[in-house]
Amino acid sequence: MQATMTFKAFLRLVILGVLISGCSKEIMETNGERALVEADEKAAASSIAAGARKPATSQYITYTIQQGNHFCDQSTLKSVRTSEMKFMVVFDASAVYTTTNPVNQYDINKLWGFSEGFDNQYNSARFGWNWYNNALHLHAYVYNRGTRINQEIAVVLIGTEISCSIKVSGSSYVFAVNGTSITMSRGLSTSSASGYQQYPYFGGDEVAPHKISIKIRSL
Repeated sequence: MQATMTFKAFLRLVILGVLISGCSKEIMETNGERALVEADEKAAASSIAAGARKPATSQYITYTIQQGNHFCDQSTLKSVRTSEMKFMVVFDASAVYTTTNPVNQYDINKLWGFSEGFDNQYNSARFGWNWYNNALHLHAYVYNRGTRINQEIAVVLIGTEISCSIKVSGSSYVFAVNGTSITMSRGLSTSSASGYQQYPYFGGDEVAPHKISIKIRSL
């Protein structure tokens, strides 16, 4: 009788061990699958973040202002006739600078836009930019019959794609940056602007303190 009871007890232990082993394996497999899913999610999030930090710029043109210069290296004379100029821009770390005279830090550099006629200091509409207070600022920069007017539109991030547009609207220009828009007065009231392309330009009073590169894609 004692031997029979021992065998039964042993059999119960074997069965119990098999059940425990199966449950443990299932738990381990579940935990393993969960870990793989979490790893994939982290990798995907990292990839998305990297894409946001490093936008695809294969269709962009790089405009470079060399140290000591005002003008960029690509400024071919090009006529423009448009009712709306739209483009994307990406700034890199070269947009961070310090002027020799601290007062000039607030001077507005020119980014992109158009003249109306031959003289860009009589009638024109351009975006401007500058770096101060540890941030990159975009501005509307207009000449209205010889009077210069400018207004800040937005603070933007280095390394990201920024959507910009200038729309002609009667006697006004509508400037937009990433959906934020402001209206500036215009010296003319025609349905479209007719003049010349305006390119990146550093200054202000001072020249570029180092090489500055700006990527732009016209839309």
